[in-house]
Amino acid sequence: MTLNVQLVGTTTQMAIVNLRPGQVVYSEAGKFLFSSGDVTMETKLSAPGEEGAGGMGGLLRGAVQAGRRMMTGESLAVTHFSTKGGDGLLAFAGVIPGEMRAIELTGRETWYAEKDAFVAAEAGVHQSIEFAGLGRGLMGGEGFLLQKFTGQGTLLVGGSGDFIDINPADYGGEIIVDTGCIVAWDQNITYGVKSVGGLNRKGLMNAFLGGEGFTLATLRGSGSVILQSTTLAGLATALAKSARLSGSTQNGNTGLGAVAGLFGGNE
Repeated sequence: MTLNVQLVGTTTQMAIVNLRPGQVVYSEAGKFLFSSGDVTMETKLSAPGEEGAGGMGGLLRGAVQAGRRMMTGESLAVTHFSTKGGDGLLAFAGVIPGEMRAIELTGRETWYAEKDAFVAAEAGVHQSIEFAGLGRGLMGGEGFLLQKFTGQGTLLVGGSGDFIDINPADYGGEIIVDTGCIVAWDQNITYGVKSVGGLNRKGLMNAFLGGEGFTLATLRGSGSVILQSTTLAGLATALAKSARLSGSTQNGNTGLGAVAGLFGGNE
């Protein structure tokens, strides 16, 4: 049975899942919003179908899988959702304002995603890690490890801002992207990193004044790419700038206090 998912909202989307008996969905910690009363939640170290045998062997297997998730910035455990009665209602969302996307895997595709993109998936979707390479990890700023998804079922990913779907083949076979703008891509795309410029005046101006640093990502091939309009680094910079400005206008408040005021309010 195909997972029934409806994406609702605009600037901050959520995924509403109509969960039927026999279906199991697992999610990253902190991505669950609400559910109907007949939905059962259970937190485990392993995704559905990966628990293996019980006892010490099963525990070690779960610990290894949890360690892999943490290496890509995900949570230690995952939450399993199921319903034994009638259809259940279940909702997920990302942790920052932005879009979500439901990707259908048929067992023939492989999808890759940057850290923090995973929201939830159907039990038939297998989540693992992919080594991006030492050079790309150091230069790209997104780390050495990527999230890898295979199997069959619905995969939910989220990001910040608005999404755009693009195929590099429509633009000469390659697109150059800020590393923070990438959400996910399929197995037909080759991910790489290139320098913005050399150690000359033009290269240094691009790096220090252009706001992109020394490297950009390259995506080559003919396949599906999902990009986002807002980067986490850009969002963090904007919040930090706002906090500094707010702190400078309030006597006795530091920048840290202004950040607390943004999210928690002032007593």
